[in-house]
Amino acid sequence: MDGLRRYPQRLSYVLSTRKTLEDLRSTPPAAEEKLARSAAARAGRRTCQRTGLSQAKFAERFRINVARRKDWEQGRFMPDTVALAYLKVIETDPKAVARALDAA
Repeated sequence: MDGLRRYPQRLSYVLSTRKTLEDLRSTPPAAEEKLARSAAARAGRRTCQRTGLSQAKFAERFRINVARRKDWEQGRFMPDTVALAYLKVIETDPKAVARALDAA
């Protein structure tokens, strides 16, 4: 600490760094739900992009509500497990899903 007294700029740096570290420690980590929503949003966007369809055409083709789909992609709502599984099936084989829906 003696060396810090000789160089006040070092002391102010150390004190400001300590304050920043205290602020970081007191900030809670992101909620798990928020992280899960963002992962689901990325998966939804990726699925749509891989089909080459616009959001509206994707929603129409696979019978998903457009507004709900946008909510998923923007992270406002988390899709339930059935919707996540459906998106995974679409991502894996969109033509098979389209055939099944056309036959129904």
